[in-house]
Amino acid sequence: MADSWVNSAERIGADLHLDLSGAGSRRAALMGALRDAVRSGRLAPGTRLPPYRSLAADLGVARNTVADAYAELVAEGWLTARQGSGTRVAERAGPPAPGRTPKKGPARTHGPRHDLRQGTADASSFPRAEWAAAYRRALQAAPNEAFGPGDPQGRVELREALTEYLARARGVRTEPDRIVICSGFAHALRLLFDGRVLRGPLAVESYGLDFHREILTAAGVRTLPLTLDEHGARVGELTAGASRARAALLTPAHQFPTGGPLHAERRTAVVDWARARGGLIVEDDYDGEFRYDRRPVGAVQGLDPERVVYVGSVSKSLSPALRLGWMVLPQGLVGDVVVAKGEREAWASVPDQLALADFLVSGSYDRHVRRMRQRYRGRQDRLVEALAERAPGVAVTGIAAGLHAVLRLPPGTERSVVKAAAWGGVALDGLAEFRHPEATMPHADGLVVGYSTPSDHAYGAALDALCGVLPPD
Repeated sequence: MADSWVNSAERIGADLHLDLSGAGSRRAALMGALRDAVRSGRLAPGTRLPPYRSLAADLGVARNTVADAYAELVAEGWLTARQGSGTRVAERAGPPAPGRTPKKGPARTHGPRHDLRQGTADASSFPRAEWAAAYRRALQAAPNEAFGPGDPQGRVELREALTEYLARARGVRTEPDRIVICSGFAHALRLLFDGRVLRGPLAVESYGLDFHREILTAAGVRTLPLTLDEHGARVGELTAGASRARAALLTPAHQFPTGGPLHAERRTAVVDWARARGGLIVEDDYDGEFRYDRRPVGAVQGLDPERVVYVGSVSKSLSPALRLGWMVLPQGLVGDVVVAKGEREAWASVPDQLALADFLVSGSYDRHVRRMRQRYRGRQDRLVEALAERAPGVAVTGIAAGLHAVLRLPPGTERSVVKAAAWGGVALDGLAEFRHPEATMPHADGLVVGYSTPSDHAYGAALDALCGVLPPD
């Protein structure tokens, strides 16, 4: 019996659609169809073609017809054939089809020579081998039902692994059934406020990501800025008569972007406010593992799990490309958040969840965080040393933590320095970019420099370029 199309395609691992209609022999029709496929770009240079027998079975022609067509196209230079490598499209650009003008794509725009923008881990440091090993182990151990529709709350394996890790590393008090897996902090905000789980007004810090404020504005949430000082957000403003906030969004471990932690007395004060007013705290623990001068301070959530929504992700520790985050919720909010997640298209990949669970349980995550903590500490030290030598008038503020630093500039110079940096091929952000539009606290000129973004070999040149645009004194 002749092979069916399904069987032959399954055996060779690739399908090839060719139209053999038209006058002439089957060999001539096959050669013409292959030439057209190469000319049009449908068969790219280097593409491996099916073996003679497989393509002959698919097209309903004799094996010798395919063999002869391949041989002639090899002689003409359209294809190449090597022992052990099969028959492939030749590594050259095919001539344009008659009467067709090649399309011109949009002009390429070249990025900055030196990227010192905040918010991105060193992509070159992603632990590829360890992650691949975790992925293999997770897939081998996964039950069959893991590849079905799934649970909107997230895989129990990951929620159990996070329960242990967050308790040990961040002082979070939780159980697996109080964790909901999401794709990151922005997704968590949308679930909480777009999903009407929480309502505004929402108190926020006077400096923060405008992207987060845009999400809240789109959800119809009014944001009320809290003043910042060296001890973090002035949470006492929550009890002021004019404050109507129902919840507060804070970055207690390392205020973003100004860099200070929330003082211990203010931690307890904001929890007292939430208890007294029936309010909630949304805790963004975006880089809590990366404290360099001492052990990281535990999460505020540990003070009262029923008054804090704790949100974390792997965006800073591993990679934002993984799109994995988590919400540790008061028990009464879990059901509402799961309902707000809705359709499965918004859920995080199950294999990625299983791989992260293995990565946590095996200790690979801890080892990676320790390596990156040392690396980023070295980056921050080099930044401080370079400024002391070449721009002593510019100070680094905030605690020794995180993946970015704030450089204080002389008054009135921020805009000109940011512009000079752009002209010099250095991408970075001015502190004003993060200021709440209704903030009343005085603005101090500064730069937000992400020292985690460049690779190790590119960091020295990035520092040189940065120092070249800073005021020397």
